[in-house]
Amino acid sequence: MLDRLKKRPRSVNEIVTALPISQPAVSQHLRVLQSANLVSVRREGNKRIYSLQRDGLEEVRRYIEGFWDDALDRYAKEAHAQAARRKGK
Repeated sequence: MLDRLKKRPRSVNEIVTALPISQPAVSQHLRVLQSANLVSVRREGNKRIYSLQRDGLEEVRRYIEGFWDDALDRYAKEAHAQAARRKGK
């Protein structure tokens, strides 16, 4: 869904036609994404138009990058510890 919204804002019906899931499932996913500040919604007549919320995506990106930073720090510590053990032999 996020990939579809990346290109441009879309209605639920436009999203449904591109995915192999039902309209209620798409609507439920969009509500979850909206509550996570990943998408925003506006009304156009009787349609709801969903758009990516770039600020929310930036926050998710920073959060995920934190995992990489932690993993690289642990890797560096282990590499230094192994080098120190080899020196001590």
